[in-house]
Amino acid sequence: MFDYNEEALRNLEIEDTSILDRLVDYRSAREAHLKKDHSQRDKRMSLSEAVSEYVQDGDIWADSGFSYVKSALQGWWEVIRQGKKDLQAIGSPNTNQTYGVIYGTTKYCHMSYTGAEMRGYDKMFSRNLKEGKVKIISDWSHGLMAQGFKAAQLGMPGCFSKQGLGSDILRHNPYLKTMQNPMSKKNDPVVFVPALYPDIAIIHVNAADMYGNCRFYGPAVNDVAVAAAARKVIITAEEIVSNRDIRYHAKGAQIPFNNIDAVVELPFGAAPGYMPGCYYWMRYFWERFFIEAQVTEEGCKAFFDEWIFGSKDVHGLLAKVGGTKWIEKSRRRARAAEGDNEIDGVNYRYKIWEKGMDTADID
Repeated sequence: MFDYNEEALRNLEIEDTSILDRLVDYRSAREAHLKKDHSQRDKRMSLSEAVSEYVQDGDIWADSGFSYVKSALQGWWEVIRQGKKDLQAIGSPNTNQTYGVIYGTTKYCHMSYTGAEMRGYDKMFSRNLKEGKVKIISDWSHGLMAQGFKAAQLGMPGCFSKQGLGSDILRHNPYLKTMQNPMSKKNDPVVFVPALYPDIAIIHVNAADMYGNCRFYGPAVNDVAVAAAARKVIITAEEIVSNRDIRYHAKGAQIPFNNIDAVVELPFGAAPGYMPGCYYWMRYFWERFFIEAQVTEEGCKAFFDEWIFGSKDVHGLLAKVGGTKWIEKSRRRARAAEGDNEIDGVNYRYKIWEKGMDTADID
């Protein structure tokens, strides 16, 4: 269906290129976008209903936010709980696809970065990749992937870029091609980056109205472009506000309603991650995952069985880390970290995770 980079196909050992088609199939993406109901209607539903209706086995799922910041983690956990299978994962970074590998939720990866910054590389993902439980089918830099999403947002077939030149990424990405800059008479290589169209994106925001107009704090990363590019979009929001609130707020609607299929009111929908303006991340959850659980595959499975399946929803997660006590301290930490609150009494020091430590002990 499409003409791919042959060297990358060989290096990634991809024989059946049909698995690559949907991400760049602008025809089906345009058809999906045209079929959307663009009227201002009430799109509110539960998270369970939204995932059941809009996430299908084999979909290309786009990560949102940035790693553990403003990411729709509770939405992704619900995808895993519902047993969705064989998804292709894409995102910059693409950190959160890793949890689904051990359950068969994630089968293929459009790779950018998987890790946790100061906590190090994701050993669980590296191990599962080596064991063939997940397969990389394209490799990206953050910038190149962002340009692909932006091209889709703007309705362009793709864009020319200087990013990637001289990099081995071009040898491991079937979608990228080096060509001559058509505006230059001199030798002037550029990289053609095609428009990228995920099937489904779940995006967490600070506020949305019932139609799907959204606003958020913190960096947009790729969320605005992905919302326009994806065939289906679920919004999870810290709160549902009136349309008047969206219209007259200084930020306005950063993501417009016409891109959105479902709206879910989901306070703490980014937990156990960090939500700008709302709450700090659950530090000991991540400490325990990277230091203790990642050592073995059995440990990883037991860890996520406990946290994802041992908590049927976000309320169960909050109860595990101290409930209102965690909420109170976490809100103060987030506001202080952003310079919106006095730092007096806010403690950012904490012990490195040790086996037997109480997860609810966040001091």
